[in-house]
Amino acid sequence: MLVLGIDPGLATTGYGLVAGDGQALEAVAYGVLRTPAKVPIAERLVILHEKLTALLDRYPPDVVAMEELFFATNARTAMTVGEARGVLLLTVAEAGLTICEYTPLQIKQAITGYGQAEKHQVQEMVRLLLNLPEIPRPDDAADGLAVSICHHHSSRLNHLVEQAQRERP
Repeated sequence: MLVLGIDPGLATTGYGLVAGDGQALEAVAYGVLRTPAKVPIAERLVILHEKLTALLDRYPPDVVAMEELFFATNARTAMTVGEARGVLLLTVAEAGLTICEYTPLQIKQAITGYGQAEKHQVQEMVRLLLNLPEIPRPDDAADGLAVSICHHHSSRLNHLVEQAQRERP
């Protein structure tokens, strides 16, 4: 299964494509989708849509996993991230792909086993889980990979639970 993990943002959206069966995982591609700061927000949202569309065309995933918007102390930042996230969700839906959403706590729990893990702990576990020589940069790319790994682990666990329930008398 190829999972595209997305860490949404207006200036920088992190992404990570991870292939695997839930146990053996491999990073296929990762990076960021950037929009220029001095361009009006509406144009930046169009750019984000176009860049994600191109990414989906280049690496057609089986499913897309996206980090949910968490409470932010800066309302303006929360609004722009929410707008970007809406465009990303629409782009994925237009492509006919399934979208699964995870909270930051769920992602940290799936990657490190601890929902309050520090950012550097999550990044190091991403590196270890994907057998990478170094932590993926920038941070947003590592976050996109973490979202993808979270979905791999969650879907494997859900499959095992469903299988156990079917086997019960």
